[in-house]
Amino acid sequence: MTTLQSGDETATGEAVTNGRVVTAEDNARPSEIAAGPSERYFNRELSQIAYHRRVMESAKDASQPLLERLRSVAFFEDGVDEFFMTRVSALKDQVAGGVMERSPDGLTPRQELAAIRTALGPLFAEARDYLLDSLLPELLRQGIAIEAFSALSGRQRQQLARHFEQEVFPVCTPLAIDPGHPFPFISNRSVNLAVRLHDVEGRKRLARLKVPNVLSRFVAVDAEAGRQTFVLLEELLGAHLEALFPGMVIDTVAAFRVIRDADLEIQDLESADLLETVEEVVSLRRFGSAVALQINEDMPSDVLSELIEKLSLSEEDVYEVRGPLGLSDLAELTSLELPNLRATPFVARVPVGLGPGEEMFSRITESDVLVHHPFDSFAPVVDFVARAATDPQVLAIKQTLYRVGPRSPIVEALREASDWGKQVAALVELKARFDEENNIEWARALEENGVHVTYGLPGLKTHCKVALVVRKEREGIRRYVHLGTGNYNPATARSYTDMGLFTCREDIADDVSDLFNYLTGYSRQTSYRKLLVSPVNLREGIARRIEREIDCARRYGNGRLVFKCNSLVDPDTIDALYRASEAGVNVDLIVRGICCLRPGLPGLSERIRVVSLVGRFLEHSRLYYFQNHGAEELFLGSADLMPRNLDHRVETLVPIEDTAMRAYLRDDVLEGYLRDNTLTRELQPDGSYQRVAPGPNAPFSIWGHFMERALAETATTARQDRLAAARGAYRQGRVDPYD
Repeated sequence: MTTLQSGDETATGEAVTNGRVVTAEDNARPSEIAAGPSERYFNRELSQIAYHRRVMESAKDASQPLLERLRSVAFFEDGVDEFFMTRVSALKDQVAGGVMERSPDGLTPRQELAAIRTALGPLFAEARDYLLDSLLPELLRQGIAIEAFSALSGRQRQQLARHFEQEVFPVCTPLAIDPGHPFPFISNRSVNLAVRLHDVEGRKRLARLKVPNVLSRFVAVDAEAGRQTFVLLEELLGAHLEALFPGMVIDTVAAFRVIRDADLEIQDLESADLLETVEEVVSLRRFGSAVALQINEDMPSDVLSELIEKLSLSEEDVYEVRGPLGLSDLAELTSLELPNLRATPFVARVPVGLGPGEEMFSRITESDVLVHHPFDSFAPVVDFVARAATDPQVLAIKQTLYRVGPRSPIVEALREASDWGKQVAALVELKARFDEENNIEWARALEENGVHVTYGLPGLKTHCKVALVVRKEREGIRRYVHLGTGNYNPATARSYTDMGLFTCREDIADDVSDLFNYLTGYSRQTSYRKLLVSPVNLREGIARRIEREIDCARRYGNGRLVFKCNSLVDPDTIDALYRASEAGVNVDLIVRGICCLRPGLPGLSERIRVVSLVGRFLEHSRLYYFQNHGAEELFLGSADLMPRNLDHRVETLVPIEDTAMRAYLRDDVLEGYLRDNTLTRELQPDGSYQRVAPGPNAPFSIWGHFMERALAETATTARQDRLAAARGAYRQGRVDPYD
């Protein structure tokens, strides 16, 4: 097995160092290098790996509770797996197809794969070293032990032997590999045991045993010495192989794991066929071609060679790691009832007027309402649809659904609304990656209840988060709208930072009605009153406002842009931001994940600052602020600055026109993120990220700030409610209000 290390060469003879390919130009003096693409952009794939590194760094933050750090390690592994399943697989397809087109930073697909291997090797090692040398010993000190089977007592082994016989053995299927038994299919992300054995005549055999993923990966053992003890399921299997291969002699056992291409292309057909097409493609996902093989160092070389051959991989696709494979399963342990090892829970605030028993629609009629999750409860968003479902004055509900989760109260409310005889339309995005099966199930359930279900536009994913309620009131028909930055998913709303706007403004409601007509019918909508909608006017709207800021800087000597998004990849937008910096505009970018823009380059981007926050919550909200010489604009919505969002998805950005609300988003949210000095990392011109330290300033955590505010406001509201109740009782002569 070989992996490219610093100083090695690619197939084209170019050296690899520090995670990127070095060409002859890299050895030239800076003044000799033209300002070409490689000097203007970071590589998209390496920037994504840099994000995974920040996740790993957050897992190593000793100030975080132990189980939260364990959760971060699991999240890290999950993210890297998805990176292989989508991005690496796509690059391998390009190499296989002979594609030589270079990325904006100047690399061919083959060079990108070489750079990815160089960057990921040390990161895998770092994650395993941290788990084995730091996290597991710390867990042990807290009374949680993950033991090798050989380290257990005789009594514990007997207990596990019974467990194996009763619970594990019945679901195991050992598969022989020989001329009479073809090489078995290895499912995506499964942990497997390669078992080398021989019979009594000495004939060597090879078998594969899948570690059953229908069972817990961590098998609980009867406690001794006050510990909670677990054994990995593959350890238990390895100790009882004689029961699975009776009469055979076990020679060696080695674990391996395969990651497959899961980004299968779904062709757009007519809606009636699209549901079946997506269902068929999803069923084939587990059969995608292998893109990576993970092994431990004890893997016999002859077995490894056979795996490489049978999986149609190369040695460069093999990653040797220390310790257990599939670290995403560590998430199982984070559910242990050990609150002292978890982050302190907090009670989300419910905005005034949106709580149980309050007149939600009347509150929205008074003024727009902004919700900021998870600091504000997601319950009002669910209630918005649930109340509309049973409200006799509501005539119709329309909603987009992208990722709603396996048990969705939103979908149940839409079904109930249809049962009540309301007109209900739902656009279910069947092509939401890795959520297709949930969405297929919900689409069928909605159709069974009489909901008008559509599946989006050919060639486009519908990624916008929009709900529309049409209500008949005394003054006439009024439309209520919710537009958000995140999915209609109560589960993720507790851990993702997202925002939503409730409004009944006519101009926005008109736009949303036009948007749904565009999504569900035949419409060639080319303009909107207030919304920026891709692929119609969003790209042009962002670009025009950046150019306007450039003009402000040149005419008045000022200019300010603050963007908060998940990813910044689009070369045209990056170039526009470079022009803004050159013109004197101060640009602050809060980018959680991928950022291909290079900040701090003299003469190009010296006025651009890029920061990223990674930690307890997943930053997911998108905000775009334009100072505009005092006539400021601020948009909230679903779109990142990537070609797919700007050109190949239906996205929305909504302007925040309420002065107080806009001030909150500008001063508390955006400026607050830029002030954070506890979780923030700042992107450097060389692509590295440096932790921002408090220095002489007091430590300031933006998440802590919002949580404390939510708790304080919740406590104040609770006190006011109790006082109001006491005063009511006093007026009835029952009790002293201040007792």
